[in-house]
Amino acid sequence: MKRREFLKTAGVGLAASAVAAPAVAQSMPEIKWRMTASWPKSLDTLYGGVEHFCKRVAEITDNRFQIQPFAAGEIVPGLQVLDAVQNGTVEMGNTALYYYVGKNPAFSFGTALPFGLNMRQMTAWLHFAGGTDLLNALLKEYNTLGIPAGNTGAQMGGWFRKEIKTVDDLKGLKMRIGGFAGSIIAKLGAVPQQLAAGDIYPALEKGTIDACEWVGPYDDEKLGFYKVAKYYYYPGWWEGSAQGHNLVNIAKWNELPKHYQAAILAASHEAVGWTMGKYDANNSAALKRLLGQGVQLRAFPQEVLEACYKAANETYDSLSKTNPHFKKMYESLTAFRSDSLLWMQVAELGFDSFMMRVRTRT
Repeated sequence: MKRREFLKTAGVGLAASAVAAPAVAQSMPEIKWRMTASWPKSLDTLYGGVEHFCKRVAEITDNRFQIQPFAAGEIVPGLQVLDAVQNGTVEMGNTALYYYVGKNPAFSFGTALPFGLNMRQMTAWLHFAGGTDLLNALLKEYNTLGIPAGNTGAQMGGWFRKEIKTVDDLKGLKMRIGGFAGSIIAKLGAVPQQLAAGDIYPALEKGTIDACEWVGPYDDEKLGFYKVAKYYYYPGWWEGSAQGHNLVNIAKWNELPKHYQAAILAASHEAVGWTMGKYDANNSAALKRLLGQGVQLRAFPQEVLEACYKAANETYDSLSKTNPHFKKMYESLTAFRSDSLLWMQVAELGFDSFMMRVRTRT
């Protein structure tokens, strides 16, 4: 190419770049949001997942969309995240929807219906069987949009000062238990308490409660429950998985450019795998350490599980008669669960059962 032609072509390219740059800048506005969470900073998987989400949104948008995370209590208490998003105190929040069953019992489906779904089933139901649409129909009444973000997998059954041998041992038991499960154990005589993470240990230590549950070994070790309650039960039948959600104020969501909305969706979906992977990587070692501290691992007796299952189904049947949101979600989830369990019994259970039997041989 001749020098004159090269300079002419280069000049056209530079002019085009000069015109294009402002257009790009206009489509990538600088936006700063605040996000409040239900978790203390000490829980580096739940709160760490929130930090990871915010970091990924910034990276995806070349730092032009920044979301600043705040731990429980820094803006609002951990159990008031939905309220803060609804009224516009913050643009976003990260929480477990079952904290708000007092507003509507159907919020339980957003986190974990007792005797409901495991983590993989929950993901499938939310994304491919209408679960998210049903939840957002409810959240719309609270001026909020919900996006799945984070999951703990199956949880433990909690920490008890005394052994649970029969259903009668639940009578009068004061237990911190999350979400909708409290109303089920109450049918069996227990006294449920709803406490945020940071308030559980002091209550257990002082004897204000007799038992508590949180997530599993990795978090429970950090919270120190083993120091005052030695019996560690499984499974957490009320949380075959515990799904977290990012909540967004609908008005603020509608103001966002489409690619910023896409960044939130992508980073939220990534957070599910991030939190689940971190729990799976750390729970085994934490459980070994707890057992080394003298913790007594116990399975709930079959009698207790059966009684809780019966009480749960009675509760669901009753609510389905009076609560339209609950009825729709319950019918959707149970139909999905039945087919999903059939498949998982064939492949997943067969594989997992064999590998667990032979693990000591290798």
